[in-house]
Amino acid sequence: MLKISSAPHIHTTKTVPDIMKDVVIALLPAGLAAIVFFGLSALLIIITSVASCVLFEYFFGKYVFKTGNSTTDYSAIITGLLLAYNLPSNFPLFFVLIGSFVAIVVTKMCYGGLGKNIFNPALVGRVFLFISFPVAMSRWPQPYFLDFFNMDAQTAATPLGILKHIDASTSATSLTTSASDLPEYWQMFVGYTGGSLGEVSSVALLLGFIYMLYRKVIRWHIPFYYIGTVFILTGITWLITKDVRYEPITHILSGGLMLGAIFMATDYTTSPMSLNGKIFFAICCGVLTVVIRLFSGYPEGVSFAILIMNAFVPLIDRFFVPHHYGAKK
Repeated sequence: MLKISSAPHIHTTKTVPDIMKDVVIALLPAGLAAIVFFGLSALLIIITSVASCVLFEYFFGKYVFKTGNSTTDYSAIITGLLLAYNLPSNFPLFFVLIGSFVAIVVTKMCYGGLGKNIFNPALVGRVFLFISFPVAMSRWPQPYFLDFFNMDAQTAATPLGILKHIDASTSATSLTTSASDLPEYWQMFVGYTGGSLGEVSSVALLLGFIYMLYRKVIRWHIPFYYIGTVFILTGITWLITKDVRYEPITHILSGGLMLGAIFMATDYTTSPMSLNGKIFFAICCGVLTVVIRLFSGYPEGVSFAILIMNAFVPLIDRFFVPHHYGAKK
């Protein structure tokens, strides 16, 4: 199909597969960290998720929707990685297949494939699994370092789960719960804490972020404003109330904030096109994340926040219309 638009046109040698391969490379450090801390079970979930996403896209694209083989653009691999990174390491593999089907077939291909989906496929798959199998999605094994065959790891609460059930008068240093104490900052930064596979290691996610910035795959605005909004809102609340549940560093280093801000809120298809639109989108994601984390029954709010804002992207694009080249501002 020939699409006609106004000049000027920007030429680039990068293709869609080139960009997607860079995203896959950027996601690898988080996957390696998950395997190091959660062992063979993490590797099995990642392989199952990626393989099923690719197979679903190939089969339904070629034989059901008749759109041809679109697996060569690497987008199905990214969806599989992101879906796996949003799951606990003891999640049943059969449920992973269900999440892959919802992500690829229902969320992506039913809307026309890459570039036409309204919502982030991996997040829809994650939320579907969370709603359908809440018990399985709420068991978080404790990490263990380089013990690949430890399949019977004990479960523990995530840092956000601990914060959610802590008494307002309890300090972080004296906190004790039925599961575990709040981990130290360095543990949350490195990844030695409970949580989904790809969200626990902040340093691995930052390495991927730096790589994508270097390769000019994404710009820094959405992650910066998203994480910055969460930091400012939780920090102000913490300073006013002195309540450890609102401590900002813990909110940044734990949960899916970095994974969502760096890899899912920046998705080309489901984020705004203009710079001002991206900033507004990121700030709204941050506000919604804080509201859900602090005032709802859920300890985490990143997935819901991004999906809610995905629905508003067409409206944001209509409101934040960039000026035409050469026009007066």
